[in-house]
Amino acid sequence: MNKFRKILALSASLAASASLHAAPVPADAYSIVADLTTEVGQRLAGTDREAAARDWAVARLKALGFAKVHVETFPIPGWERGEEKAMITAPVPQKLAVTALGHSGATPAGGVSGELVYFPTLDALKSAPDGSLKGKIAFVDHAFKPAQDGAGYGPFGQPRRIGPIIAAQKGAAALLIRSAGTDHTRDPHTGVTNAPKDGAPLPAGAVSGTDADLVARLAAKGQVMRVAVTLTPRFTGTVTSGNVIADLPGKDPSLAPILVGCHLDSWDLGTGAIDDASGCAIVTAAALQASKDGQLARSIRVLWAGSEEIGGFGGQDYAKVHAKEPHALVMESDSGADRVYATEMAFAPADKVLADKLAAALAQMGITQSLGHPEGGEDVGYTAVSQKTAVIDLKQDATRYFDWHHTPSDTLERIDPVQLQQNVDAWALVLKILGNETKAITKLP
Repeated sequence: MNKFRKILALSASLAASASLHAAPVPADAYSIVADLTTEVGQRLAGTDREAAARDWAVARLKALGFAKVHVETFPIPGWERGEEKAMITAPVPQKLAVTALGHSGATPAGGVSGELVYFPTLDALKSAPDGSLKGKIAFVDHAFKPAQDGAGYGPFGQPRRIGPIIAAQKGAAALLIRSAGTDHTRDPHTGVTNAPKDGAPLPAGAVSGTDADLVARLAAKGQVMRVAVTLTPRFTGTVTSGNVIADLPGKDPSLAPILVGCHLDSWDLGTGAIDDASGCAIVTAAALQASKDGQLARSIRVLWAGSEEIGGFGGQDYAKVHAKEPHALVMESDSGADRVYATEMAFAPADKVLADKLAAALAQMGITQSLGHPEGGEDVGYTAVSQKTAVIDLKQDATRYFDWHHTPSDTLERIDPVQLQQNVDAWALVLKILGNETKAITKLP
């Protein structure tokens, strides 16, 4: 018995020793992305997986040494996808890779079928007479091409954003679109669509790029196409989302903090590595890297926002809850993990010297200054507008981003560790300069 007790005591002692000498939690960006996507996975807004991600984030940020780490919850409309399938039934049977758009309505359990009417653009659908698609299924194409600045996502994402409302006005039973992506794979891209002011939302799905090419070729032959579509997502009522907020305190609490944002939620097809676990990893690792040589004068506040994908609810809630707290400047990372190639800055004229200092430092990294006007993004933009703060965008190369955006292929394998670290280095450079700026940063006009 005594021998058994000694063994237990020795085991406890070894365990305690191991705990005291445990390796610190890695602070590099790649480890943050890898661990979040591996240990939590997909993080659809308002689900138990997004809640698990908040718990994970709180634990990780505390372990990394951040202060005042906490969650601020808010209500959102819940939505979850169901069965998804589509098939051309005439003139030749062909299966289509399809996914429901976020907040899509549902078909009956048995699906809907009918003539497929091809529209090469959203404008072509708009020109169709009201009621002309009764009993039919509309298909909207587009020509989104890769670009370093990802500029095509705005106009060519419109079939997804407003296409279902327009198709419903024309009488369509459902809408299919070419995915808002630049790839030619069989991965369909999801993404939220807007809800109509009146009536139920139309069943709406996106098909993969290669399947959209197939539809276009069949349409060019002038033959009548028929399709069967089953999409059974459901609205789950009011559910809970939330923001995770953490501070890296500065020496002088009288100085307004810098707000750096990302979004914690993701779509549910992949694991949200580029959209936006990488952004959360970049802003967090950069804040730590900026302060590795000593405490900064100014605090850095990290915002891992919830529910960005379905409408920017996290950014809106943060701006409302923290409306009376001054912020010096806002920044956001939400364009993947490829290298920073340019910057856009919005400073008041009084802070031209600071802006020039930042631009000169970034130029040493080969990062040029663009004349575009930064908005900050969904997670910090509401705060920027309401408080008229200065804004800096570090523009990431988006040439590959929309190949995987909102698809099952948004996984860790899409992350290039070297390019990811270049993001961190650029961000850390900016945050170190800003963090040690003791002069008040002027509000924008």
